[in-house]
Amino acid sequence: MPSKSRPTRGATAARRSAPAAAPTAPDEGTPADVVAGTTTAQRRSQGPRVRPKNGLDRFFQVSERRSTVGRELRGGVTTFFTMAYIVVLNPIILSGADVNGTKLRFASVAAVTALVAGVMTILMGVVGKYPLALATGLGINAIVAAYAATQLSWPDVMGLIVLEGLLITVLVLTGFRKAVFEAIPPQLKTAIAVGIGFFLTIIGLADAGVIRAGTGTPISFGINGQLAGWPLLVFCVGLLFTAVLVVRKVKGALLIGIVFSTILAIIVEAVAHIGPRFGAGGAVHPRAWALQVPKLPEHLVDKPNLSLIGNFSLFGGFERIGVIAALLIVFSIMIADFFDTVGTVTAVGAEGGLLDEDRNLPKSQPVLLIDSLAAAAGGAASVSSNTTYIESTAGVADGARTGLASVATGVLFLVAMFFSPLVQIVPSEAAAPALVIVGALMITQIRYLVWDDMVLVIPAFLTIALMPFTYSITNGIGAGVISYVLLRSVTGGLRQIHPLMWLITVMFVIYFALEPLQQLF
Repeated sequence: MPSKSRPTRGATAARRSAPAAAPTAPDEGTPADVVAGTTTAQRRSQGPRVRPKNGLDRFFQVSERRSTVGRELRGGVTTFFTMAYIVVLNPIILSGADVNGTKLRFASVAAVTALVAGVMTILMGVVGKYPLALATGLGINAIVAAYAATQLSWPDVMGLIVLEGLLITVLVLTGFRKAVFEAIPPQLKTAIAVGIGFFLTIIGLADAGVIRAGTGTPISFGINGQLAGWPLLVFCVGLLFTAVLVVRKVKGALLIGIVFSTILAIIVEAVAHIGPRFGAGGAVHPRAWALQVPKLPEHLVDKPNLSLIGNFSLFGGFERIGVIAALLIVFSIMIADFFDTVGTVTAVGAEGGLLDEDRNLPKSQPVLLIDSLAAAAGGAASVSSNTTYIESTAGVADGARTGLASVATGVLFLVAMFFSPLVQIVPSEAAAPALVIVGALMITQIRYLVWDDMVLVIPAFLTIALMPFTYSITNGIGAGVISYVLLRSVTGGLRQIHPLMWLITVMFVIYFALEPLQQLF
């Protein structure tokens, strides 16, 4: 949830798996610089051509882009440390049971998360030749976890991720991807990003136990209206500490926050001996740790468990919930991937002065191809869709300009794969602050929304509100799309509705009316 998405590691601190508000052309009164996703002007002059020093320099165009091997390696390391938290956070998000009661092993999710991120980031560097790193998308993995908890088994939902990645690959190769992206109005694209920010926030608050099922009310605050128990204190301290790091623009703020909160949790557990919330015989201890108890494992380094690779069912989701519902899930995840990649590539390219005069990334087809294949690879490995990370701007800000930086980042991810046992000591109360901070950073895009036209305000509001309140990304997108098409139609704006929006609207109407239609027919 990411996942599925941070302005230059100060303002760009955490846009990732979530959809980015960066359409390709101005619309709905959106300023051109906002549409582009950044205010950086044009590509910096390349100056006279520089003779490559060696084969490595020539292959990655290091000297040509006015960089050095040392600068590229430093930028790659910076990018890794700004996004390495995903190795810890992804197992937390995917920790719940699916509809069959099956849980993914923490250590295995962490190891495979690092493996896929490493391989795909190296491929991005070698094939795409830009300083772009990939990993499981925050936001998208939250969507996957929600579907697994309510509708699908883990193999079923991962199979849909594979299909989504393959579909995006086809769209990239045919050029249809741009057409689908342009069909969604900018107002809804921004609202989707904001809604996922709130969605991640409610997940983080629930994981920490700040909000729980209430007595007589849908939800309640803490325990009997109070933030009681040591685990909640760990969350609160971790949240404030991480917030300070973010506003101070500390690189790797989220990772540092998770490490700090985990150390605090280990100390608290060693002193207070709190134990798990759910004990033997179904006993519940509301003031205890929600998921894993923070204790040091027997081994910090271990052989990675890669058993999750290939554990997906390509068409199992269709059999379980039906073709239409499954296709809509594929569509909603595909939309999230679309927005994330377009916004990220534009922002990273602008930060490094890599965009052309039309604000496009030269030779971007290999970049889009690797990004789409990464989505399918993440599903095939059972760790959710992988996507290009906005944290790549941190490495670019540190001097990275070529794919060599991505190779360095990828290698570090492969090394991290052998430290997966460490994730077993991270309680959800220590990781939840990062989710809340990511949510806060994502909703900053709300400033791009148009507020003086109710035709645009109502669809945006429904999109934002329904995502957290119904615990469903699809519901939010569907409500926004349907209301937008309806309100545009009744106010004489038929020409402003992209033809593909009608097809999307019909799909969502069928999705929402699926049960009565099944009863009717």
